[in-house]
Amino acid sequence: MTTPRRALVLIDVQQEYFDGPLNIQYPPRDESLKNILRAMDVAAQADLPVVAVQHEYPEGTPVFAAGSPGWENHPEVERRIGPTAKRVVKNHSDVFTATGLAEWFRENGIDTLTLVGYMTNNCVLSTSAAAEPLGFTIEVLSDATGAVHLANEAGTASARQVHETLMTLLHSNWAAVTTTDTWASAVTGEDRLAKSDLVTSATQGLAAH
Repeated sequence: MTTPRRALVLIDVQQEYFDGPLNIQYPPRDESLKNILRAMDVAAQADLPVVAVQHEYPEGTPVFAAGSPGWENHPEVERRIGPTAKRVVKNHSDVFTATGLAEWFRENGIDTLTLVGYMTNNCVLSTSAAAEPLGFTIEVLSDATGAVHLANEAGTASARQVHETLMTLLHSNWAAVTTTDTWASAVTGEDRLAKSDLVTSATQGLAAH
């Protein structure tokens, strides 16, 4: 098994998720933020490339308006983003829609993307799925991501239900889901992280129910 060539991808660790209707609910914001910062420290120590992604809408829109307070990265994250980090903005949930990002990964020999940030139920999910046809391996840190409560005409789900269900779903096909501690050890050992597959997950799910 070849050594992974990782990059840490910070997805939308922006103030909109700390103040307002998009407040991250599970895992608790302070807990996920602490693990995001730890992942950044691990990446710095291991000299891993870092990509800082910000969602952006035009000025005057209710959320993520360019240049607004909610558009800004969380200040503790911003302080840790080094001068060599690649900064990109996106207008859709999938980070690969940021202009030239997939090409930048390839040009820099990166084959494994470690996703942290927000939200599990939107940008983390869509990025993980979009990576498959592009040929990138995805890692998702379950304690450095987070979800919100959801309710609409189709039903309701708590943030915990959303997050835990999507972590199981992602690990069944699209991503190796793990904790920040386990990932840090894998980075130190230059190890790949294993994920499950759909048939195994379905078989184990049938047995569990």
